[in-house]
Amino acid sequence: MLRAIADRINVFNISLFNMAWAVAGIVLFLAVWTAASSLTGNPVLLPDPVAVVVGFISLVGDGTLLTDVQASMRRVLGGFAIAACAAVPLALLMAFSRRIGLLLTPVITFLRPIPPIAWIPIAILWFGIGDPPSYFITAVAAFFPIFINSYAGGHSVRPEHVHAARSLGAGPQALFMRIYLPSAMPMIATGLRIGLGQSWMAVVTAELIAAHSGLGYMIQANRLALETGLVLVGMCVIGILGALMSVLLEVLERRVLVPWKTA
Repeated sequence: MLRAIADRINVFNISLFNMAWAVAGIVLFLAVWTAASSLTGNPVLLPDPVAVVVGFISLVGDGTLLTDVQASMRRVLGGFAIAACAAVPLALLMAFSRRIGLLLTPVITFLRPIPPIAWIPIAILWFGIGDPPSYFITAVAAFFPIFINSYAGGHSVRPEHVHAARSLGAGPQALFMRIYLPSAMPMIATGLRIGLGQSWMAVVTAELIAAHSGLGYMIQANRLALETGLVLVGMCVIGILGALMSVLLEVLERRVLVPWKTA
């Protein structure tokens, strides 16, 4: 009992220690930002944190920021879902079937090095301006990180597990669902987390060029109007939302995938 209480106190002290260092890092960053803004002496080049907070409050007050955040989130989650639904089954199928792997590996190897931004002109030609090209770009950005990790997870299956399942009469479908998929889940989760981050970065890039709403469009419009404070508001919101999504996925991974990681 006393040891359990001591362990809890120790964990609490460690958490406070880590939090103190995190707060100190944020304070240091804001101090350097304020000093750099003061030395620059030009709010158009680099506004101070107070100006950014004022801009944030104004955008929240008129509802503009919420509208743009909703547009960006809709696009990134839509593209991410498309990529996950395509990449995970394809990667596991290629890992499961040697012939399919040999057939499609050259295509994947050719397409993977092409950056998502290079697809933007094609996406505009195919889908026009608005949500569809953003869905396409975010799906392309998320596809390859998810695919690569899922493919590696599929190849991490232990041969003895496969042999044991076959000796018990497992067919191809059972092998795929009961052996390959569970064994690959930790790597799939890593790919999903990386893919979501890539998708979030790509949607902002797509909105800079091929959209009339969203955080990327907001940044571009305020840049043209020389409202640098509002540009930084958009950048800060992008960073905060991206970090929150990554943390949420990591928490979900810890809670759902513990059986696979401890197996």
